[in-house]
Amino acid sequence: MSQAARKQAQQTRPAGKSSRLGQRWDWPILVVCAISALTVGLLSAANTSQHAWGLFAAAGYACATLSAARSPTPWPRTAAVIAVTGAAALPLLYLTAIGRAQMEVGVVERAAGLLFSSGTPYNSAPHAVRDFNPYLPGMALFGTPHLLFGESPFSSARLWFLAGFLGALAGAVRALTKNRTIDAHPADGTAHRITARTGALWLTACPVVALPLSIGGVDPPVIALICLALAYTDQGSAIRAGLAVGVAAALKWTAWPAIPVVIAVFAAVAGKRAAVKCALTATTIAALAILPAALVDGSASYQNVVLYPLGLGPTASSAQSPLLGHLIISLVPDGKTVTMVLIALSAVGTAISLLVRPPRTTTAAADRLALGLTLAILLSPATRIGYAIYPIVLVIWPRFTARLSISRPHLRASEPPHGRRTLEYAAQPGPMVSLGQSQLSGRSGSPSSGNVSCVCTTVCDMPLSA
Repeated sequence: MSQAARKQAQQTRPAGKSSRLGQRWDWPILVVCAISALTVGLLSAANTSQHAWGLFAAAGYACATLSAARSPTPWPRTAAVIAVTGAAALPLLYLTAIGRAQMEVGVVERAAGLLFSSGTPYNSAPHAVRDFNPYLPGMALFGTPHLLFGESPFSSARLWFLAGFLGALAGAVRALTKNRTIDAHPADGTAHRITARTGALWLTACPVVALPLSIGGVDPPVIALICLALAYTDQGSAIRAGLAVGVAAALKWTAWPAIPVVIAVFAAVAGKRAAVKCALTATTIAALAILPAALVDGSASYQNVVLYPLGLGPTASSAQSPLLGHLIISLVPDGKTVTMVLIALSAVGTAISLLVRPPRTTTAAADRLALGLTLAILLSPATRIGYAIYPIVLVIWPRFTARLSISRPHLRASEPPHGRRTLEYAAQPGPMVSLGQSQLSGRSGSPSSGNVSCVCTTVCDMPLSA
């Protein structure tokens, strides 16, 4: 066969399994997930939640790897369903049936009882680790079903953490897919673009998400609300974005850095009015949740929410990991002061970056927030490696959802009459496409009177499929 004929045959012949697998990342990542889960299971003490999760999840990821390797398209939905089933659903059902959960579940359920009996979810004289509640008052609401219905598998706070996560993630998917279509035949040659629902499945299957969902961690609903706030930011809805990030900030301090980041996006892209709306909504929601408990017993709030999580109280926090902050305290004189100074400097540096070079897309905003949270996690005297759920999800999720538009848009600013600013997408090729339909009229991207549209999304070149 001549060289020209061989080349033509290669172009017309469907790609074999070996060539497909050589260009994909889904099944190798699943192999890493399986190995990681098995390592967690084997290194954890027997009869612990982590031990059970590791064994279930390793089998689930292994089965998902086989399914993904056999699929003609990368990141298939079937493999995602298998991974979610093995790494989240089955261990959750098993641990719920045998009544084994993370300590956080009991803490939140007791906090709900204290909140309704005394007006504050905090113990005024905590001594043992279980007596402390390092979460903000909003988190106690997840323990309300246990308070109302007593011991029951369906009243466990763990299941309501899951419900909060799924509800916020479903809201983010709906916001991201509203008034949009999916390109089934993209120019990059992949069979399909990934849908938001498939992306949500893969996000749930991620080990840093599946593990806390199964054992009763409190972080999944917080990060899901942050994802929801980013989705509303992408949609251009300042009030909804402020509401989502404000609710997250009422649950745990790890959501607080998201408030200035989201506000910075609106200020840079949509203008001062949108930024003020977002700021007022977020801070009002957070204040209404936090201030009443602080007024009832300010000392208890300070002990539980500030001193204990930072490792500055008389009782050592259970969140101890050999990260930089913990090592500084152990090895450096006055290590606690050093870590506090470093955390303050990193916060100031992040704030300055938001003023000097504010993010203009939700992907850039998520990256900036991930960087700030990573610094805080590394430098905090008392933190867990499990807090990696925040930076990892913030890096992954926007890049999945960035492929939802039918074309590859580029953000462009235009100045309509009367000085009203509108941000629109210039799609290549084709006419101007404007998103954020609640704030713009549907005619060729022309703005409705007195409104500002903010759509902040980028397109990732990673080949993904539905």
